[in-house]
Amino acid sequence: MTRSDLVEELAARFAQLTHRDAEYAVKTILDAMSDALVRGHRIEIRGFGSFSVNRRPPRIGRNPRSGESVQIPEKRVPHFKPGKALREAVDAKTAELDASKEAKGRKA
Repeated sequence: MTRSDLVEELAARFAQLTHRDAEYAVKTILDAMSDALVRGHRIEIRGFGSFSVNRRPPRIGRNPRSGESVQIPEKRVPHFKPGKALREAVDAKTAELDASKEAKGRKA
């Protein structure tokens, strides 16, 4: 799902929202989440998951073309950990889809 898919879904579910309003809402939420992560805050959305920032220490890497060693600086990267409800929902839906595909395969 892309950002524009999310905007379309939001506009479709809430008829009172125009496409522009839905786009603004999605942008506002994503910007607020980005700003919180930049400030070092952890974001927790119950039933969905949590976002945090992980530190990757500096290391020595290799240039694949020349094979020479390259110093890779420290990085801070966003990390997502799905919540229990999301994990269980994805697992259940995936099992349902697999079972329906298997049943269709037997009919053919």
